[in-house]
Amino acid sequence: MATKLVDLVYWRNMMKTGVVFTGLVIGLASLFQLSAITVLSHICLGFMCITFPICLYYKLLELLRWNPGLHPFQSFLDYDSSLTDKETVMLVEEVVLLAAFAVSELKRLLFIESIFDSIKFVVLLYLLTYVGVLINGLTLVITAVIAVFSLPLLYKKQQVRIRRVVRAVRALVKRINNLCLSLYDSVRPSPAPAPKPAPAATAALKQKAKSK
Repeated sequence: MATKLVDLVYWRNMMKTGVVFTGLVIGLASLFQLSAITVLSHICLGFMCITFPICLYYKLLELLRWNPGLHPFQSFLDYDSSLTDKETVMLVEEVVLLAAFAVSELKRLLFIESIFDSIKFVVLLYLLTYVGVLINGLTLVITAVIAVFSLPLLYKKQQVRIRRVVRAVRALVKRINNLCLSLYDSVRPSPAPAPKPAPAATAALKQKAKSK
């Protein structure tokens, strides 16, 4: 399954990826005007408008004895898409681990375990409020689908330039982070010096050491 997804994302089979990409974008764009149930029903009806005539055509060939009784979609019917017990357990474990990681990260950010990470989270949430005003969640999903099918191919084509830009951005972020840390260290109050021992106590300690 992972190999098939990688093949789709990198457009290794142009026809298959084009059909999947176009279907996803059209289906998601249809949700702006229609409900999800209506869109799903129309997709299934459109798919069956293709498979049903093909099946009838093969049945007609079988009646005319031009077809030995082969089903046109037998390979798809024989394909086993069920999960074994081991695969099911592994999938459930991955989902549970992801959920636990998300909960622990949210707890760490909300209860201010690290000031800088929580500040970044606050800035992200503040930016998301503006994003929510400008666009809705369905637009973000469509944008994510387009990005998934375009960014990996763009990275593959322009890998050297993108790496150069990423290194420059990382260097800039590192400089800003070091500047913020230096400002924080300069503003932070210095720790109070340790109290010096009294002269009488110092003399007593020296006298005790000499007697030993």
